[in-house]
Amino acid sequence: MEGKINKQLKKVLKKIVKEAHEPLAVADAKLGGVIKEKLNLSCIHSPVVNELMRGIRSQMDGLIPGVEPREMAAMCLGLAHSLSRYRLKFSADKVDTMIVQAISLLDDLDKELNNYIMRCREWYGWHFPELGKIISDNLTYCKCLQKVGDRKNYASATLSEFLSEEVEAEVKAAAEISMGTEVSEEDICNILHLCTQVIEISEYRTQLYEYLQNRMMAIAPNVTVMVGELVGARLIAHAGSLLNLAKHAASTVQILGAEKALFRALKSRRDTPKYGLIYHASLVGQTSPKHKGKISRMLAAKTVLAIRYDAFGEDSSSAMGAENRAKLEARLRILEDRGIRKISGTGKALAKAEKYEHKSEVKTYDPSGDSTLPTCSKKRKIEEVDKEDEITEKKAKKAKIKIKAEVEEEMEEAEEEQVVEEEPTVKKKKKKDKKKHIKEEPLSEEEPCTSTAVPSPEKKKKKKKKKDAED
Repeated sequence: MEGKINKQLKKVLKKIVKEAHEPLAVADAKLGGVIKEKLNLSCIHSPVVNELMRGIRSQMDGLIPGVEPREMAAMCLGLAHSLSRYRLKFSADKVDTMIVQAISLLDDLDKELNNYIMRCREWYGWHFPELGKIISDNLTYCKCLQKVGDRKNYASATLSEFLSEEVEAEVKAAAEISMGTEVSEEDICNILHLCTQVIEISEYRTQLYEYLQNRMMAIAPNVTVMVGELVGARLIAHAGSLLNLAKHAASTVQILGAEKALFRALKSRRDTPKYGLIYHASLVGQTSPKHKGKISRMLAAKTVLAIRYDAFGEDSSSAMGAENRAKLEARLRILEDRGIRKISGTGKALAKAEKYEHKSEVKTYDPSGDSTLPTCSKKRKIEEVDKEDEITEKKAKKAKIKIKAEVEEEMEEAEEEQVVEEEPTVKKKKKKDKKKHIKEEPLSEEEPCTSTAVPSPEKKKKKKKKKDAED
């Protein structure tokens, strides 16, 4: 089974080497290689040899005389039992069981420690509630409580082993003015016993973690380098063994531990999860949320290679895991930096993007030059409209006055024709006075009237008649 030559086989083969003229048929290829190196004896291993060995085993009773069938059956049973024990003794699954049990116990210890510490803080908080706010570390809290006990003893106790001077002074000051209730000595004894249990469990937890680290570095060094001891151990425990984990694909390892979320997403036709247990790896933790999916996919692919190397490889070094981790860290830096790199050349230097940047001031388009109309405010527009209305009203009034004057002139002319020709001078004076009156009517100061009235041909005829009558 180990591929080694024992003493009895060595003696037999030394006798055969002198007389042998044909190659030796060997059922195990490794054993044949060892025999060839040490004894210079040519060996053959092929399917024909396997069939020959099977025939010898089936016809063992006839080939070896003087052996009863009962003794042969007992020998076969004993050989089978010894081989099973040997395989179980050196089985890789049996070594993985230690890791599975250790990580399961570590998780259980964490849960129990949290429950015990919470109970201890709540229980002692009735007696000294201010201590829980001053000391945040759970282990230090339990150690201080175990050393002092009752609240009255804090004034004379020295806590320099666990606390700094400032915190110690604050604890002593809080103990003098505490609002907690008084408790009996029996209650304090029970609380102190619980503190002792917490301290012992926490110490055993640190010891178990060191043991798990050593086992992981011995069994799966490359996986430990890639994802860490705890994540690697949880992956092995979830799969059952290192060999079972090595049979999984990279996509399965990526979401291992998120089966509920996966099936819920498939059932509701939503996005499937991007990571499972591998989310707690340090590489995924230090990535920004935007790139966590990419890094988890790449990390799962490299982790599967490391798992298979650890499960089936003969080398126990962690060089392959360290190399792949360096590649992933370089890829992570590229994703985070998002640097523009040159296409030609080495591809390591950043491209110069200064000539593509606009350093001049950006000028905006002025739409005021599109229209030729003058732009003015709303108030100014309203004032101009009011002025136009006043001007039109004044023009209408002037036109009415002119029409009235013309009508009066016609009426006067009709009267003058009927009057006797003896009073020509008086009529002239009246006409002049009326004309003066029309001319002297006040015009608007704002806008003087520049329009001149053109006399019509009828008016011209009437004026000629007046002149003839006067003459």
